[in-house]
Amino acid sequence: MSVDFFLDYFALFGLPCRFGINEAELDRAWHALQTEVHPDRHARLSDSERRRAMQGALRVNEAYATLKEPLTRGQYLLELGGIDANAIRGAAMSSEFLVEQMEWREAIEEARAFGDVDALEQLALRLRMHTDEVTRLLAEQFDGSRDREAAADTVRRLMFLDKLRHEIDDGLAALDD
Repeated sequence: MSVDFFLDYFALFGLPCRFGINEAELDRAWHALQTEVHPDRHARLSDSERRRAMQGALRVNEAYATLKEPLTRGQYLLELGGIDANAIRGAAMSSEFLVEQMEWREAIEEARAFGDVDALEQLALRLRMHTDEVTRLLAEQFDGSRDREAAADTVRRLMFLDKLRHEIDDGLAALDD
């Protein structure tokens, strides 16, 4: 087994270290590595070799899950650049961003309070479109201007949008019951 545990996730999959990735290449590389490290392939080896194979499979899956999603990929790129993605959670945000948060939350709460599935679905659609815009901005900040500070702010916005997505999903699930 040849998984190098010291490679960053991009190098593990043979991808350039950038926000914009080719998802098909990521999927192909993941499948190839999974085949190599899958525990069933190492069932007849010693305990220590099986344990190493299991660690390799876990590392490959963790790397894949991280790079597959724009938010976690952005957080990972920040970490590679020396910015603690967890520390950015508490950083001060602009008043515009805070107003945006309040407006989204109020709209979600209102739709939930009235049991308005259509309104929640419309909010989910608007949120997906807005998330796509923010993701494109993040790609420009990481890969174009290479502005890590701006990217950190944008990752915070994506974190908030992801939380909103969960709130909308929870609201829709509660109304389905």
